[in-house]
Amino acid sequence: MHDLILTIISKYNYWIYIVLLMIGLYAMMVKKNLVKKIIGMNILQTAIILFYISIGAKKDGTLPILLHTHHTGHHLVRAADYINPLPHVLMLTAIVVSVATLGVALALAIKVYHQHGTLDEDEIHARIRK
Repeated sequence: MHDLILTIISKYNYWIYIVLLMIGLYAMMVKKNLVKKIIGMNILQTAIILFYISIGAKKDGTLPILLHTHHTGHHLVRAADYINPLPHVLMLTAIVVSVATLGVALALAIKVYHQHGTLDEDEIHARIRK
């Protein structure tokens, strides 16, 4: 039992991602204000990015940079000793997409506010039905 608790506590970063995911999903599904939904979407995106960066980390790993050696023999390279940079590079792209999505969503929210005079989802639906 003690080992189980230690294992759960040692993976605290995953619990943080789960909490952030749930906060983002809650805001997107339950909140009626469009800006709150957009903030929830951004929290959800951030949690996913942090999760992928976390699983891309490697304990005692080194940068995947091979230095030229002056030895005449071949040098054996062990891939297990190096950090895979691909998840981190992909998450940099995801951050750019997240910022662009946030900007477009906020611009659309401003457009909706100017057209309907509110950001409340129920009021917008009621005005569209008229």
